[in-house]
Amino acid sequence: MAKISMIVNGNPVNANVDPRALLVQFLRENLRLTGTHVGCDTSQCGACVVHLDGNAVKSCTTLAVMADGHEVRTIEGLAVDGGPLHPMQEAFREHHGLQCGFCTPGMIMTAIDIVHRKGNDLSDYTIREELEGNLCRCTGYQNIVQSIAAGAKAMAKSDLA
Repeated sequence: MAKISMIVNGNPVNANVDPRALLVQFLRENLRLTGTHVGCDTSQCGACVVHLDGNAVKSCTTLAVMADGHEVRTIEGLAVDGGPLHPMQEAFREHHGLQCGFCTPGMIMTAIDIVHRKGNDLSDYTIREELEGNLCRCTGYQNIVQSIAAGAKAMAKSDLA
């Protein structure tokens, strides 16, 4: 077993894990943060995207021990219980950027990363290019693209971003 310590959604976490445990397994099974989904186990679908020190990573191919000493943010960490949604979450709700919801946590975490890297004024082309590696089997992407564009603009005006 390997001893790990990290900050998850603002809270310190210490645990002993199998050195082969994936970050997604640790989050879902040890911490019961089930918003991070396992879709493919091969890093192709993006349902498992979380932020590691502020950068989007696919947690299905990241070992939990690789997060030792770092900060992890999951979809559950974007908005406080009872508080307003993160602007990107609100944009997905408002612009119907989801159907079944399975890909949505990964899409939202990726979208926030895109905004942090590319800015708040995103073209449809940029959004579509940056979403490569995030699959949705339901929506056809148009509402996802609109949601991300709206969320990006809303993040510019929000202190929650």
